[in-house]
Amino acid sequence: MWQYGMRLYQVDAFTNKCFQGNPAAVCLLDAPQDDTWMQAFASEMNLSETAFLEPNDDYYRLRWFTPSIEVDLCGHATLASAHVLWETGAAKRGNVIEFDTRSGLLTASYVDHWIQLNFPATPAKETTCNIDLERALGARPTFVGKSAFDFLAEVPSETLVRELNPNFSLIELAAARGIIVTAKSTSTDYDFVSRFFSPQSGVAEDPVTGSAHCCLGPYWAHRIGKDELVGYQVSSRGGMVRVKLRDDRVILGGQAVTVFCAEVP
Repeated sequence: MWQYGMRLYQVDAFTNKCFQGNPAAVCLLDAPQDDTWMQAFASEMNLSETAFLEPNDDYYRLRWFTPSIEVDLCGHATLASAHVLWETGAAKRGNVIEFDTRSGLLTASYVDHWIQLNFPATPAKETTCNIDLERALGARPTFVGKSAFDFLAEVPSETLVRELNPNFSLIELAAARGIIVTAKSTSTDYDFVSRFFSPQSGVAEDPVTGSAHCCLGPYWAHRIGKDELVGYQVSSRGGMVRVKLRDDRVILGGQAVTVFCAEVP
């Protein structure tokens, strides 16, 4: 169990600077809590995701909640959780951290000041969307696909991705967790850019979405012929995600910084 009882950390993930990237709350539980309590806690935090960690011998039970629902997979809150475990000394930086989650066993490693998450790849298959994506996004996609979680829409340019004016009422009707919008990057620093909208999960626009890169990685690897890529999510906060394809897995690389910590009464 934790040295100091139940504690809360707020961490900015997929960035090395405070107030950028994607903020996540990480709650270190000192005793099991029921679903109602965790959902109420996440609603109180009002961040895109709150992670709950409970130690269990040589692994950690990890669950993720938005302000309104529990989700099956979350990249940035997993990255934030690993960051907290290493920063507090609960885990040694040389050791791989194992998380038991609704998406199975996930692992985190610390390599050259970067956190690497081993996640399942969720490639998109070309399809049609149950809503009018051009009306929903304000841009006409050149490709529409669907992964295990989300619709994926490629648009013709990075400028269009940055300037999207989404219709959230229409996006909320999409038969998926959310919609990933992407384009090839004009920068030599990144291979592709993206944004992610998920009002149906209680998050209108997610600042940086690790799990979306489980879909973006395979898509852009096929499009441009590279197994190692760098993506930049062009939300107002922004964040960078390194992506490596390994068979049916995706290695997501990112950094994180703690904003504050507090005791939970």
